[in-house]
Amino acid sequence: MTHSCGIDFGTSNSALAITDTSGGITLAQTEDDEVTLPSALFYPPSGAPRFGRAAMQAFTNGEDGRFMRSLKRILGTPLMQQGTQVNGKHKTFHTILKDFISHIKDRAESEYQTVLKNVVMGRPVHFVDSDSAANTRAQNELENIAKAVGFKNVAFQYEPIAAAFAHERKIESEKLALIADIGGGTSDFTVIRLSPANKDKIDRKNDILSNTGVRTGGNDLDKNLSLSAFMPILGYKTTYTANNQELPMPAGPFHDMSEWSKVNFLYTAKTRKTLHDIYRQCTDKRKLNRFIKVLHDETGHEMLSVVENTKINLTDNESARASLSFIEDSLAIDVTRTAFNGAIGDNIDTIFSAMDNCVQQAGIKNNAINLVVLTGGTTEVPLIKAAITKSFPHAALSDENRLSSVALGLGYNSQRLYQNGA
Repeated sequence: MTHSCGIDFGTSNSALAITDTSGGITLAQTEDDEVTLPSALFYPPSGAPRFGRAAMQAFTNGEDGRFMRSLKRILGTPLMQQGTQVNGKHKTFHTILKDFISHIKDRAESEYQTVLKNVVMGRPVHFVDSDSAANTRAQNELENIAKAVGFKNVAFQYEPIAAAFAHERKIESEKLALIADIGGGTSDFTVIRLSPANKDKIDRKNDILSNTGVRTGGNDLDKNLSLSAFMPILGYKTTYTANNQELPMPAGPFHDMSEWSKVNFLYTAKTRKTLHDIYRQCTDKRKLNRFIKVLHDETGHEMLSVVENTKINLTDNESARASLSFIEDSLAIDVTRTAFNGAIGDNIDTIFSAMDNCVQQAGIKNNAINLVVLTGGTTEVPLIKAAITKSFPHAALSDENRLSSVALGLGYNSQRLYQNGA
């Protein structure tokens, strides 16, 4: 049979869904027995790159090489054109993303003994906020990468709509649904009519009432948690003296150290020299020395992993202890869920403004929604889940397959779109 597939290339995790031998849709194994793959790469000085959990393990083990994560956020931005240094050699982000998506495709082709030519790629409602040219550029970049890895036909679908298609396979009666897809890089919302009678219909324009989205997600929560709880013990918001004036510490390096997609750009001689010069004049040398050590050891991603794990631990606990002993012996901090909620307040406002706009654009009231589908790992954050539940008191809540529902829906979409082969 002719196979088609859907690919959810996510900021944090990725997945591929493929038509199986029975004509259904199944998730391909992207790493060992796993059907989701962390969107991470590790380039050793020689040999083939590693992907997903293997990439993260290589980095955690301290192997020599270049680690990268959250690369989806580079699409449509000027960084896409700049490229980066990988083990002393310039490498374009087109090539880096091509390596990652090619790996996912190759794994599926090997597993199903087929050559994949047709794909529906997921995309956020907005790759970049308030910039239509950047959004168009980002989709074109992703399409060029998909064709570069061997796909002949490339279509796109909004990620929350794809999640809706996956859920539609399970419902028994018509529902007016809000899909909340809150992932690592974006938060996207769709109001859509779902019905078992329509699950195989190709044209769904009349069922989709509205779409909204913002470039705010779990990575932004990580960033604000880092800046509020972690960076201050590394010198953030301290001061230094220059020309007999007390000046605030430059904020830029601390912000970049708190963002997955920008950490690697800090590891330059220029940044190190700037911080060393300031160190001689700073008011809290011990704190800033910690930051300089992270720069010197290039452990910024390890730092962010601690931040992310703290966020995850606060899902089920009111407080979490974070060890930073890789920076300084016995260094650790305690973070409460209350402090975390306070740090992400602006992010929450942005996310829920997009959600409210989606309902308003659909021309309905909240109480008309009778199903809310949660997808994306960030929907597990207690403050977010509680607020969504409160906003739609008459709706049933579905949160199964948080990390794979988008890929499944893209697979069903590809099956309908390419049902006659190509």
